[in-house]
Amino acid sequence: MKTSVLFVCLGNICRSPTAHGVFEAILAQEGTKNIRSQIDVDSAGTGAWHVGEAPDRRAQACARERGYALEHLRARQVEPADFQRFDYIMAMDRQNLLDLQAMAPKDFAGELKLFLDYCDMGVSEVPDPYYGGDEGFSHVLDLVESASRGLLSELESRYT
Repeated sequence: MKTSVLFVCLGNICRSPTAHGVFEAILAQEGTKNIRSQIDVDSAGTGAWHVGEAPDRRAQACARERGYALEHLRARQVEPADFQRFDYIMAMDRQNLLDLQAMAPKDFAGELKLFLDYCDMGVSEVPDPYYGGDEGFSHVLDLVESASRGLLSELESRYT
């Protein structure tokens, strides 16, 4: 049974593409053979400022240092069809979650929640590193790696 996951932040150039790239890599490296081909992954932003752009160069550099590739990703905006296409929609922070809840059709039957609900790192939101220094991007990676493993564990328990 195919499952799809959408990671969402504000502009789709820092947090959600990082989650997209990290989750894809962890799925490929740590996921069971059975589940690897059963999960589609994408990312989007609630805003349209960066549509078509590659992830922030700092996000790419920090991810590359840990062995994750983000350069193939391009920003896009969340669209109504995403609520039919995706089973799991993961918001990076509460404001993104509120925006997504406002957009979601009443019949959306998927999981719409904060991505960090899948880990226990002592915080509930992935902070936006855009206006900070490089250490913010490293912190985002720490959070995203932990939540990605938690989400993978959840998916494996549901679909294997």
